[in-house]
Amino acid sequence: MNVEAGEIAESSARRIEREIRKAIITLNISPGSPLSEQEIAERYAVSRQPVREAFIALARAGLVEILPRRGTFVVKISLDRMLEARFIRETIEAGVVRRACERFDARVRTRIDFYLDAQQVAAEAGQHYEFQRADERFHAALAEGAGCPTAWSVIDDIKAHMDRVCHLTLPSATALPRLVEQHRAILAGIDARDPDRAEAELKAHLSEILKALPQVRAAHSDLFI
Repeated sequence: MNVEAGEIAESSARRIEREIRKAIITLNISPGSPLSEQEIAERYAVSRQPVREAFIALARAGLVEILPRRGTFVVKISLDRMLEARFIRETIEAGVVRRACERFDARVRTRIDFYLDAQQVAAEAGQHYEFQRADERFHAALAEGAGCPTAWSVIDDIKAHMDRVCHLTLPSATALPRLVEQHRAILAGIDARDPDRAEAELKAHLSEILKALPQVRAAHSDLFI
């Protein structure tokens, strides 16, 4: 394979991985569903190699399982992996908001207001995926503004295990506006340069998933391991 062909294949693999990951997180592809390498290759008009690479990347993230001679399957939601991801995320982000209280990039601070406005619009319209995207931009901007953008990269690698559960909790009419207000409360703690307040608001925000978990698990027991 020449360099140019390799770059095209790599780009295709990343695109396919991103789109399948989105479908898994939003539950458009249900936990336990099989994934056809040939079918996906035909859908994207590519060879099977980039699809295979995308599957391997998704397997590393713990979102699919590749079983020799049986096929590739979307893994069911693991409560243990979700709780571990939440613990790691909370630990890292608590440090981020405390650092943000010491110093915060003014340009990023202005951009955060735009993200919160976009999230408010998505909440009012009931646009769940757009809401989640704005949520990610908000949290990524906190890390960027605090001068530690790599912190969000680490979180982004593991949070898919939380995202699927979060997606099940979003249809509540009160959930979306409440989460926006929690974001504003975190930001208010940072603006006040009050690390204890900012950390407490962040932990309260990330605990929402724990409050919803028993009801979600009972209502969707077929989606969980």
